[in-house]
Amino acid sequence: MASKDAPDVELAPRTTSYDFLGPPGALFVTLTVPAITYGLYFGCSEANGCTPNLFTIPDQIVASMSDPDWWVSLWDTQAFLVYLAWYAYTVVAWFVLPGDWIQGTTLRTGGKKYYKLNAFPTALLVLGLTVGTIYRFGPSSFTLLYEKWIGFVTASVVMATAQAIYCYAFSFRKGKLLALGGNSGNFIYDFFIGRELNPSIGSFDIKSFNELRPGLILWLLIDISMACEQAVRRGGMSEITDSMWLVLVFQGWYVVDALFNESAIFTTMDITTDGFGFMLAIGDLSWVPFVYSLQARYLVFKQIELGPVWTAVIFLANATGYYIFRGANGEKNDFRSGSNPKNLKYMTTASGSKLLTSGWWGWSRHPNYFGDLLMAFAWSLPTGFNTPITYFYVSYFAVLLIHRQLRDDEHCQKKYGKDWDTYKKLVPYRIVPYIY
Repeated sequence: MASKDAPDVELAPRTTSYDFLGPPGALFVTLTVPAITYGLYFGCSEANGCTPNLFTIPDQIVASMSDPDWWVSLWDTQAFLVYLAWYAYTVVAWFVLPGDWIQGTTLRTGGKKYYKLNAFPTALLVLGLTVGTIYRFGPSSFTLLYEKWIGFVTASVVMATAQAIYCYAFSFRKGKLLALGGNSGNFIYDFFIGRELNPSIGSFDIKSFNELRPGLILWLLIDISMACEQAVRRGGMSEITDSMWLVLVFQGWYVVDALFNESAIFTTMDITTDGFGFMLAIGDLSWVPFVYSLQARYLVFKQIELGPVWTAVIFLANATGYYIFRGANGEKNDFRSGSNPKNLKYMTTASGSKLLTSGWWGWSRHPNYFGDLLMAFAWSLPTGFNTPITYFYVSYFAVLLIHRQLRDDEHCQKKYGKDWDTYKKLVPYRIVPYIY
């Protein structure tokens, strides 16, 4: 659903510059993201205790990839059907459950898309069913996600690839509004980065739907499944370790908060700027649920008791990150919606845009990223320091956010010109005040 567009806007301008180092970089990420998702499972497993022998890894990779039985083992029909049922549920819930419709940001055509907000009730319904099932039948009734992990990963990769192919193919239909960065003419790059800005089936927007629902909610369900698996091994829900509870509470709160504040995503770069291609599809459907839940999976077979002191310290670290993250995003969303309840200072550019220069946004140009990184670090701390693999998420996340910050700075430099130089003098730090 979209409002009326201006008729004289070019819908498919040619992309003039590359991101991700162009087609070679796009191909590299396309191949390595699924490979890393699988690799984190095999590299951090019960068999090796999440401490793989680095010297034997190359030989193990060659042996596995040359063995047809290993490839067959990645497929699990039951897991695939369950995943399809899960995805179907989220789609049906989008259509059936009530929700407000809001306008997104103004498109370059002058029109606006309308988005339905019901991710939160979608999660509440499935969480209610999940808790009821566990209460009635015990934790052993919800361990399938742990038992068939690889099968679910493969199902998500198939779904992500299928959607990326569909969206790329249909982006060539007449009248499609293409992303400014996704129409280079190179198949590899455009397939990866996303050619069409807002691929939709009627009023059903594929990109924003995938951003929050099937992958993000599944991440929380995976964490719950990991806690149930640990409970089965330890003799009941009351025996779940404090480290597992911390991970479950931290990540569960993060997911629920994102779903409750669903409207906030419609001002992000993913929605306003990027097309929907393999990059977002594999990220939303595979990377988020199966990589972000690494800490919970590790704690199934490495059951760590932190004690009250360390539990409190880690809880405080996460709470600090959340306070910064939510406070910064709240200021941004209020300001972009036309209100300024804190009377924050700002500068006005020659184009008429306003840039915040006080509050959280006076400390750095991306204070929400700083809060996000603090939370990511806190999510890894319950796993202890026996392996660096459980800190993969925060390491990757730091690289991701720095890359996003660089992309955003480049975009704003082109958009605002000298005004951006002035703004950078007023707010000199990129993410972490006084450090970066």
